[in-house]
Amino acid sequence: MDKARAADAFLGGRLKLHQPAAGHRAGTDAVLLAAAVPADVAGLAIDAGSGVGAAGLAAAMAGPTLRMALLEREPDLAAFARDNIAANQLHDRVFVTEADLLSPASCRAVGLAPQSADLVLTNPPFLSADRVRTSPHRSKAKAHVIGDGGLTAWMRACLARLRPGGTFLMIHRAEALGEILRDASPQLGALIILPIIPMAGRPATRILVRGLKGRRTPLTLASPLVLHEPDGAFTAEAEALHRGDARIDWNALSHP
Repeated sequence: MDKARAADAFLGGRLKLHQPAAGHRAGTDAVLLAAAVPADVAGLAIDAGSGVGAAGLAAAMAGPTLRMALLEREPDLAAFARDNIAANQLHDRVFVTEADLLSPASCRAVGLAPQSADLVLTNPPFLSADRVRTSPHRSKAKAHVIGDGGLTAWMRACLARLRPGGTFLMIHRAEALGEILRDASPQLGALIILPIIPMAGRPATRILVRGLKGRRTPLTLASPLVLHEPDGAFTAEAEALHRGDARIDWNALSHP
């Protein structure tokens, strides 16, 4: 386990987050994923592959009707997640489930039954082990490199936990769009793809994906979210999302 710790502040300082000082660190991807959680969602939510809990904790702070399970298989990261729950006094609505998302038996053993979640959000590892050189930092390698079965297995496992009509949210690299659309069918409908671009005129580097299990509504490709002004500062919209003062409005994106 990484013994060196760093304390970071998210959501304008409202969320205190302890992370390993070396290796993978939560940042903008986690903030955007949390901001993508619909304001009216309630019930059981699962942050699949939660790491230290950044996205799940931020979503729980913004959604008081959510009961959030931080699903993480790595014991050192699960320990950080437990500490972060305590640091933010969210133990009444947020809990760690130390299990392997890709193992149905492991998920059942911690009480996450099939089709039990109203919401699944995930920031999965982006890279395939056969395409990259693994980082020497174990925690960073685990966070960035997906396991056997790749994204297909990861999405299938997420959707297995989701009830019919439930909401699926994911942030991923833009280049994975084709694979995501393939793996979403036929279980997910009402898909909305929100491109994330670093600056106006640049290609998208990330996409946020929202889908509803069992729906058949056609796909919507939304106008992009721009993160930075030409001088490198956050745009007003991105700044509001990072401070927790705004959320992504999927209804507005699907009804131009």
